[in-house]
Amino acid sequence: MAAITGQKSEEDRKHPVDQTLPPLKMFTSGLQHVAAMYAGVVAPPMIVGPACGLSPTETAFLMGASLFTAGIATLLQTLGFWKVGAKLPFVNGVSFAGVTPMVAIGKAQSPENALPIIFGAVIVAGVLGFFVAPYFSKLVRFFPPVVTGTVITLIGVSLLPVAFNWSQGGNSQAPDYGSLTNIGMAALTFLIVLVLRKVLRGFLQQISILLGLVAGTLIAIPVGITDFAAITKADLIGFPTPFHFGAPQFDVAAIVSMCIVMLVCMTESTADMLALGKIVGRPADERTIEGGLRADTLGTAVSPLFNGFANSAFAQNIGLVAMTKVRSRFVVATSGLILIVLGLSPVAASVISLVPLPVLGGAGIVLFGSVAASGIQTLASAAMEKGENSLIVAAAVGIGLIPIAAPEFYHNLPKDMLVVLDSGISTGCLVAIILNLAFNHFGKGADTAGEGDATEAAGTEAAAVDAAAPEADDGAADEVRIPQQPDRRAPDSGDPASAPAH
Repeated sequence: MAAITGQKSEEDRKHPVDQTLPPLKMFTSGLQHVAAMYAGVVAPPMIVGPACGLSPTETAFLMGASLFTAGIATLLQTLGFWKVGAKLPFVNGVSFAGVTPMVAIGKAQSPENALPIIFGAVIVAGVLGFFVAPYFSKLVRFFPPVVTGTVITLIGVSLLPVAFNWSQGGNSQAPDYGSLTNIGMAALTFLIVLVLRKVLRGFLQQISILLGLVAGTLIAIPVGITDFAAITKADLIGFPTPFHFGAPQFDVAAIVSMCIVMLVCMTESTADMLALGKIVGRPADERTIEGGLRADTLGTAVSPLFNGFANSAFAQNIGLVAMTKVRSRFVVATSGLILIVLGLSPVAASVISLVPLPVLGGAGIVLFGSVAASGIQTLASAAMEKGENSLIVAAAVGIGLIPIAAPEFYHNLPKDMLVVLDSGISTGCLVAIILNLAFNHFGKGADTAGEGDATEAAGTEAAAVDAAAPEADDGAADEVRIPQQPDRRAPDSGDPASAPAH
């Protein structure tokens, strides 16, 4: 009995990130993550495949390979080994940052050489990134709250247009794009998710996004916007044969392009890790970021073996963690296993694809808005009255919004520059870092920078302590909160997210 009690006490003392949930809760919470990011994983191969001259059947194979490799990368990130993995609840998948250069490579090469050249470039970029990760992670010192808050806000705001596009149908060339039916389904799903979050309690409240997607999909069937064609055409088993499109080829220009993409991915992943670290109450330090970047880059280097592309952390799933308050990395590891199964079974993957994009868009507005709200919350503790912090935020957000508000703004610049400039997260992050150094570390503002940084550091530490406080008190061990945000739920709305498995 004492041994059992001791085991329970040890489990209770674990940080919620390291705790497990009962199998059913683990599966449904993991499935919710997959549903939230599925469209983001299959979209890049849907674009790159035709650009490389692939048939619809081959493009479908490429989509399955992307799901499979996303699962492997997610397991590397959440479970990890040696010095690989942030061991945070991160979902990894195909990075959209590489789509533009990969399409350019595909159009410049013959169909039989396009993918082998892309895969060769991705392998080299992943390997180089793996060895650069320990040095890149040292940039964490340049991410005080005024920078991280700005970047987290930009992550959420940058993702919202994706949700708006899904809400209209996803394909701007389709005749029903932006139709009343599509927007109506998105609005209905949005309302369903909000109502479920309000009326449900405990675990059901945590999977309200999944329940909302299921409800929206069922309603969409009689409406006529659910497509069952994918299920009827899908095979039961479909292993992504290694080097299915040929052995990798190594082209210097392609390698340079993908190395730039890798740096962009590493910048965004660093920002994502800092954001998620704050949300789960385990601030990402240099070692965490180093492990996370190693997982990203190793996953990227391995992906081409199974016909996949560059992988990075999926920011949209940060919103899901923030909203559900389920912080266990093992839940996301379960998502990785589900992704691997989907990659091995086209039929299973097609079931997830039944969720119409307008339904996904309605839920996405809530998810992505949650990320932006977390960023605003971080900025609230960033000593905005100190020095030029408010100016740093204003300039970084303004620059970061350019690709969103004016997508053609940079169209006359060299295409190689667009890899960075077309990412509002990357440009906003760079502007925030540079201005923070200029205003708070150099010049006449350097004298007050120490005071401001100390205040910010104290705020960050207080946030971490505040987030971890429930773990020190068994009576409040099952309450999970976003740092700095007071919990205003009713006392009887217990959240079992951090409860140990029984």
